[in-house]
Amino acid sequence: MIVVETTEAVLSYKRISIDEAKALIDSGGATVGDVRAADAYLEGCIENAIHIQQETLDEFLASADRDKPLVIYCYHGNSSQGAANYFWEQGFEEVYSVDGGYEAWRLKY
Repeated sequence: MIVVETTEAVLSYKRISIDEAKALIDSGGATVGDVRAADAYLEGCIENAIHIQQETLDEFLASADRDKPLVIYCYHGNSSQGAANYFWEQGFEEVYSVDGGYEAWRLKY
C-alpha cells in the first residue's frame, strides 16, 4: 500500500487586498460584512456593509445569499480571517477576507 501525505493547507476563503475588495464591491455582485464592534461600525464603514455581530448572526445566516461573493472585513484584517472561514463552513461558496481591514480601506478610500 502506498500512502501519500501532503502538508499543503487548503484555504476555505481567500485573502484579498483593499483594491481587490473595492473592485469586487464596485462590480455590484458582493455582499459586504463588517465584523467590528458596533461603535466602530457606527463611526464609519464600507458603503452598504452589513454589521454582523453575535446578536445578528442568525438573522444574517437566514437571509444571506450563499451563492453571492461575501467580503468580510474587521479593523486590520486579522479577525476577519476567522469570520471568513466560519462563513465558508456555513455554506458560502465564495468568501473573502480583506487584508488591512477597514483601517487600510479608510486611508485610501
